[in-house]
Amino acid sequence: MLTLKLTLVPLFLLVVSMSGKWWGPAIAGWLAGLPVVAGPILYLLVLEHGPAFGAHAATLSLSAILASEAFNFAYAWTCRSRSWPVALVAGLIAWFVSAYGLSMLPTSPLWAATAAFAAVCFGQSFLPRSEAVAAGAPLSRSDLIGRMAAGAVLTVLVTSLSGWVGATWSGLLAVFPLLGIVLSVSSHRAHGPAFVISLLRGMVLGRFSFAAFCLLLSYSLLNQRPVVAFAEAAVVAMLVQWGVKQLTITRHSKIAGRSGGILD
Repeated sequence: MLTLKLTLVPLFLLVVSMSGKWWGPAIAGWLAGLPVVAGPILYLLVLEHGPAFGAHAATLSLSAILASEAFNFAYAWTCRSRSWPVALVAGLIAWFVSAYGLSMLPTSPLWAATAAFAAVCFGQSFLPRSEAVAAGAPLSRSDLIGRMAAGAVLTVLVTSLSGWVGATWSGLLAVFPLLGIVLSVSSHRAHGPAFVISLLRGMVLGRFSFAAFCLLLSYSLLNQRPVVAFAEAAVVAMLVQWGVKQLTITRHSKIAGRSGGILD
């Protein structure tokens, strides 16, 4: 079990991080939105505590999209006029306040899905705008090792504390924005606030596949074998991610077409 905790999430992160080099940016962008961190953590929680615990944790992971958007919102607005340490503190405060509020509410897949959807809509409506292009920068060996180490730390922390904090906080902590923190701080230091804002706004594309993954798990874990439930959830997440990508491409093509028509 310890070997799985130390290797499962880092292995997924390695594949996603290197996918751009191996298979091209289209595949890399598609994989980046999948639940490559929270998914394995939830699977390990099921192995340790059973399907009912995992279903409860998956429901809270779904609602924790609200806490993740709260972090993005606070960091994005603060980084416009403050240094990265101040923005990071603001983001963490927003995350913990939101997560605490979610932990006090009744556990329900319907409520969790509603909270996640409302958070995504709010974030995209009220996040600051940026014209910067958050293009993928070459990934150095230290960046890759840092991501894998962060994933291992989060996995060990959540699974080790799960028996003490219970399914509610295990599900919330499984979606703790550790990698988001790494990307935000490094981008802020290297490229400035406009780049960070563009990066945080772009993260919304991954929320839908993650929500589908957690929502399906919250139901299927109670009625199917865990391996089957996770396999089905992974397939659904990939289909949703593909659909979101296609809709985004179509939308951008229509906007470009209208712009071209105006110019003509």
